[in-house]
Amino acid sequence: MKKSKRLLIIFGLLLVIFPGCDKNKVFEGYKSIPGAVWERDSIAQFIVPVTDTVMYNNLYVNIRNNISYPYSNLWLFIEIAQPNGESVKDTFELTLADPLGKWTGDGFGDLRTLQAIYRENVYFPVAGEYKINIQQGMRVKGLTGISDIGLRVEKNQRSGKE
Repeated sequence: MKKSKRLLIIFGLLLVIFPGCDKNKVFEGYKSIPGAVWERDSIAQFIVPVTDTVMYNNLYVNIRNNISYPYSNLWLFIEIAQPNGESVKDTFELTLADPLGKWTGDGFGDLRTLQAIYRENVYFPVAGEYKINIQQGMRVKGLTGISDIGLRVEKNQRSGKE
């Protein structure tokens, strides 16, 4: 077996064996982009169950792109819908490569993973299921080179609302 495949298997096993070590994680999920072509009208929806309405949280956007991605940045449209129907819409820019073309994400081979803070110190005012929708906001119909989009919600180190 090649060394890179062996490392990938070991990394996968570690993810399965130690999922409980991340005490701050409230939610984490990924949606695969079919064929690594993200259509303009395709929305990745994440359902985040919330029970704690006092704790502050940090929200992260996770992107997996391959090195054939033709741009240095990625614009996203993000909507957070509360269980009571209220929603907030936002535009968010991620920098995937520096001005010299070096990818900012981690990884080896053709795939890079970037985790970027979207919002800090967020609290969810209503308990229930929050729907977080993420849509690509680039000016192309089919955005090539994005293989997965992810969302992570984790507890902030602050103890709660003041």
